[in-house]
Amino acid sequence: MHIFLFGKTGSVKPAIFMDCGIHAREWISPAFCQWFVNEAVSTYGSDPTMTDLLNTMDFLVVPVINVDGYSYTWTNDRMWRKTRSRNPGTNCRGTDPNRNWNAGWCEIGASKNPCSETYCGPVVESEKVVKAVADYIRSQRSVIKAYLTMHSYSQMCLFPYSYTYNLAANHEELVSLTAINKLGSMYGTQYVYGPGAVTIYPAAGGSDDWAYDEGIKYAFTFELRDTGRYGFLLPESQIKPTCEETMLAIKYISQYVSEHLY
Repeated sequence: MHIFLFGKTGSVKPAIFMDCGIHAREWISPAFCQWFVNEAVSTYGSDPTMTDLLNTMDFLVVPVINVDGYSYTWTNDRMWRKTRSRNPGTNCRGTDPNRNWNAGWCEIGASKNPCSETYCGPVVESEKVVKAVADYIRSQRSVIKAYLTMHSYSQMCLFPYSYTYNLAANHEELVSLTAINKLGSMYGTQYVYGPGAVTIYPAAGGSDDWAYDEGIKYAFTFELRDTGRYGFLLPESQIKPTCEETMLAIKYISQYVSEHLY
């Protein structure tokens, strides 16, 4: 796992952490992180918004968290979701890395059955990739001001909480930060926006809830295109428009965060 740092060199700046590819089969997610990295590099100095963001903030980007699972979808099983870790006592492999975080771990919307696609793992942070990212975020907690995690599919932008129906402390602020309006402005793509538990389904052990409970008050999960026609098999022709419209939302959130540091 590699974390790529983007920003204008100099003193330590507030940062936005973004990861992709937690779930192996969600190919549009790593595609977006790659798109973001390319845009950050290629438009710095020409795009006023990106230039200003990179001058004032750092972006910490993990293009693929679940590397082994992602690789497996290219070689063996396109629909594989979990990691590829071994589970003692069973031939069923893998843990759902988005049920493995210390956020209401395995309480709701997760399974203790190793054969389940939503297996929460034997303990919190049992997956090396989850622990590595969690350790890194904890080590950089003083500078990380937002956490963005990219998934598919559903066309949703979710924020805490998913492991409880309780509302986040800054719920009204998160509601007002409707990045989906920006996202839909390019191609008219319709997104749903709201707390995870009521907007999609209750699910414990997710990375965005964990990040929020760690004190990162701007934590969002994006469920990218589409709503089910192609699902995880999103055609190549939709990669560019998906990334272009999502970029608008990420810039919008990033600008807001840069103006509301805490």
